[in-house]
Amino acid sequence: MKFFISEQWQALCVAMQFLTQLPIRLRMYPDSRIQAHSLLYYPLAGAVIGGVLCALSWLLNDQSLYLQASLVLIGWVVLTGGLHLDGLADSADGWMGGLGDPERTLRIMKDPCAGAIGVLALVLLLLLKWSALITLLETVTLLPLLIAPLFARLGAIVLLAGTPYVRPQGIASSMIVNMPRQRIYCMGLVGIVVLGWISLLWLLAVVIVFWIARKMMLSRLKGTTGDTAGALIELLEVTLLTVAGSTFST
Repeated sequence: MKFFISEQWQALCVAMQFLTQLPIRLRMYPDSRIQAHSLLYYPLAGAVIGGVLCALSWLLNDQSLYLQASLVLIGWVVLTGGLHLDGLADSADGWMGGLGDPERTLRIMKDPCAGAIGVLALVLLLLLKWSALITLLETVTLLPLLIAPLFARLGAIVLLAGTPYVRPQGIASSMIVNMPRQRIYCMGLVGIVVLGWISLLWLLAVVIVFWIARKMMLSRLKGTTGDTAGALIELLEVTLLTVAGSTFST
């Protein structure tokens, strides 16, 4: 029992260490099994990110909406290290520059340099996030800010569990073999029920974006990569924020 708790704690620390810039360090390098089980804690890491952002918004409550939204967005990027934004930029460059060819797309996505399309995708997404934050902060509604990082990361692990991984040497390749797929699917079903209970419109928007993104990945790459999973996180976050903002503003 003690070993089990220690193993789960390590998996949680791996998830927090990978997904956030919080000062978490492990005494030993985790094995592939612990890395795979860390996927189960991605939604929890998302909840922590959302909680920090809500706390930051509360601390900035006396500031103007525009300054508040800007600082919350900056905090969001700093807290995550821009990890998924990098995946979005790489995916956008690959999709446009790959010209429909899977190998060319993967090769471009592996290039660490961001192209014009990748930069444009980042600007547009951050602008949409900022606008949605202004709307939500104006209505003093922080629930979407709390749950968007959670459900976005839940969507990403469901994607990884149910979609072929096309990079044998990719960042998530060591996790794929041992990942607890059945538990991830169960978490996905629970997530659908919870989000549907909160708002059927939010659930519908998230499911549609997830389905379209996964279909595009399968059509072009015959699977997913770490970059496309990161891009999905950003797309699901901005989708939930935007739909929630439009709901509360009406």
